[in-house]
Amino acid sequence: MNQVELHPFFTQAAIREADARLGIVTQSWSPIGGVNRYNAADKKAIQDPLRHPTIVTLAERHGKTPAQIVLRWHIEHGLSVIPKSVRAERISDNIDIFDFTLTAGEVAAVDALDTGVRGGPDPQMVDTKLFTISVEEHYAQPTR
Repeated sequence: MNQVELHPFFTQAAIREADARLGIVTQSWSPIGGVNRYNAADKKAIQDPLRHPTIVTLAERHGKTPAQIVLRWHIEHGLSVIPKSVRAERISDNIDIFDFTLTAGEVAAVDALDTGVRGGPDPQMVDTKLFTISVEEHYAQPTR
């Protein structure tokens, strides 16, 4: 399993191809692009796949939500996708993606949204200085 940032604006085609060649399952981190909405350095320049006209048009065509289109796009690529949500209705919507498929042209249209720009930290640059709390500190705090 190789978990990497992967969403319509950062498709990581080369990594997906290498993983497939090596028999590694690619798992999508931030699969609907939340990293772009919630962690953008420039809040005025937020790139949101769920608002992109291509995704919105596909959602309307299929009678689905934009998030369902993006999640189905991951499935069409054979990716492991685990979207995060704490809302019951969204969790239910997120699983409701197996009663439709995207055509090859629709998948290609979503693929074409790739900007090549990472929303999260570059894994090669991650070190302990990026995090404000340690595991020890987290578990040392009293629970309520």
